[in-house]
Amino acid sequence: MHVSRVVVPVLLAAGITFGQCQSKEDAKPAPPVAPKSFDESAIDKSADPCTDFYQYACGNWVKNNPIPNDQVRWGTFSILAERNRYLLWEELDAAAKDPKTPLQKKYGDYYSACMNTDLIDKKGTEPIKPALDEIAGLQDTKRLASLVGELAQKGDPAPLFRFGVQQDEKDSSRQIASLFQAGLSLPDRDFYLVDNKRYTTIRQQYHEHLTKMFTLAGDTPEQAAKEAEAVMTIETALAKVSTPRVELRDPAKRYHIYTVADLRKLTPDFDYSVFFKDVNVRPFDTLNVGTPDFFRGLNELIASQPVDAWKSYMRWHVIHGSAGDLPKAFRDEDFAFFDKTLSGQAEPTPRWKECTADTDRALGEAVGQDWVKAHFPPKSKASMDQLVAALDKALGDDIKTLPWMSDETKKAAEAKLALYRNKIGYPEKWRDYSSLSVNRDDALGNGHRSAVFQRNYNLNKLGKPVDEKEWGMTPPTVNAYYSPSNNDINFPAGILQPPFFDPDIDPAVNFGGIGVVIGHEMTHGFDDQGSKYDGKGNLREWQTADDRKKFEERTDCEVKEYGGFETAPAHDGIPAQNLNGKLTLGENTADNGGLRIAYMALLDTLASEHKTMDEKIGGYTEAQRFFIGFAQVWCSNQTEQSARQLALIDPHSPGKWRTNGSVQNFDEFSKAFGCHKGQPMYPENSCRVW
Repeated sequence: MHVSRVVVPVLLAAGITFGQCQSKEDAKPAPPVAPKSFDESAIDKSADPCTDFYQYACGNWVKNNPIPNDQVRWGTFSILAERNRYLLWEELDAAAKDPKTPLQKKYGDYYSACMNTDLIDKKGTEPIKPALDEIAGLQDTKRLASLVGELAQKGDPAPLFRFGVQQDEKDSSRQIASLFQAGLSLPDRDFYLVDNKRYTTIRQQYHEHLTKMFTLAGDTPEQAAKEAEAVMTIETALAKVSTPRVELRDPAKRYHIYTVADLRKLTPDFDYSVFFKDVNVRPFDTLNVGTPDFFRGLNELIASQPVDAWKSYMRWHVIHGSAGDLPKAFRDEDFAFFDKTLSGQAEPTPRWKECTADTDRALGEAVGQDWVKAHFPPKSKASMDQLVAALDKALGDDIKTLPWMSDETKKAAEAKLALYRNKIGYPEKWRDYSSLSVNRDDALGNGHRSAVFQRNYNLNKLGKPVDEKEWGMTPPTVNAYYSPSNNDINFPAGILQPPFFDPDIDPAVNFGGIGVVIGHEMTHGFDDQGSKYDGKGNLREWQTADDRKKFEERTDCEVKEYGGFETAPAHDGIPAQNLNGKLTLGENTADNGGLRIAYMALLDTLASEHKTMDEKIGGYTEAQRFFIGFAQVWCSNQTEQSARQLALIDPHSPGKWRTNGSVQNFDEFSKAFGCHKGQPMYPENSCRVW
């Protein structure tokens, strides 16, 4: 949900679909309230902005906006996402009832099948029987590669690893095959390996969940418990050989070119050539094995675990991966563990929301064409072009004046910035979905066919020129991203609305909202990961050795600073949860840099209009409106379970620390609100990279 970046290649894994319902499981949605740009009612004027700026800017919002029962986080970001989802639902619902074009019929039928939970319940487990029968026929672990390939070929959930095509990290003009670790059901390896009260309890609850799901699938209680134990054993072993996600932040640690022959030597007990043949990828001689230790460990596990254990593991992933399109008992149990227990969600997500999101994932550029026509006016795109140009200039000026960077490295940084490509709103060319077959009465089958379509679309890139105009997000998405291999910044139409962007509001608020987002994505090209890629998207060092050392000293400052921020308190024997400063380093660097260069761009814009930061609108100076506008896009509430989980897996800091962490590192904030040195938002020592 947060502004993010692409940090690992897009690799293929079988997708999940959700089901459908015309019953009390779903109710007709009510139109959501549109989010505001600069919400004065959200401000807690009893709070001191110099002590806790987030509380000042968002305190009343936090107090007056409890988390809805179908959410685990709720913020101004969420309100916009809910509004976009509702507008998308209107489009899908109309297409399901009365399509006007062949494309509308296709995505209308996809949505309708997902919504038909009465039919899903009637079919029972029959849709997954072919996959379960294939698994039951496994007699030898040497045949495991063939089984995984056959499941993947049909679009069934095929666990263990992700396979796909990515840009070559060291030659971004090439597209190469890639293997990457996978195979876990819990959110992170720590859930299997850390020995404390919280994780021990979750593992016990997971075992109970596995047992219940196997029982629903037809096992006796005794069989189900045995199968659950086998799944726990295999997934725990996979967790042990999985590379921690913090290590994967280093591009060099996820780039290992192997020949196919060397891959056979690495994994003699799993014949990947069989898998490659089953998924119909064209022949290749070399590939990136992103996590070699994982595949080495997987090979040892295949040799050591009995075939029945692997059958249980594979059965589980078919059941789990299909749960949304199985009868209500499966859907309810899946929610009870993965949403309620792990994340603290009180009630299931309404079916219309799930099916809207699922259709967007499957047919996003089909649905997006009509969505953009209705909800993204040309003036919004024109205004964004101007904002991006202003931020581009500001980042260039920032590079020129950096106190720690040598002239040689500055020239290289300026050269990289000059090669940035900007993509705003939606693709220039829409994806062709004509080869994707959709059946109005087959929710699970639609999901399988969509998985095959997405896989084939990706695999067809192998050996072909890179399409620099391709998008990685659908138009209604409330998000943005920077791609290091493409050296481009991408802003879907979905985020170009209040509270981030309003073409009719004063510049200070827009620069505090979408301006910081633009700056954030631009800064990603120069964070701890992006700075290792050159302007052509190739993994190559372009900083001098001395400048790299200075850069790392400054990023270490941020690692320590954000690592001291608490996101969940200690209680009942469960330790406090702090942020991981290394995991969140790239996003924190981008937040800090984005805030600074957006402020610089606002200064230039106001100067061109013969205005200053001290002029007031509604009692607030332009500078204050900028910082409040920035903070208010991050106003939010969150369940403790979600906060703890995201601290392990999310490279973004939560809203409070995205706000306070950034402003306490920027002296212009203290000037805007009259803070004194030594106050929390104006510390004696602060961090600055860009």
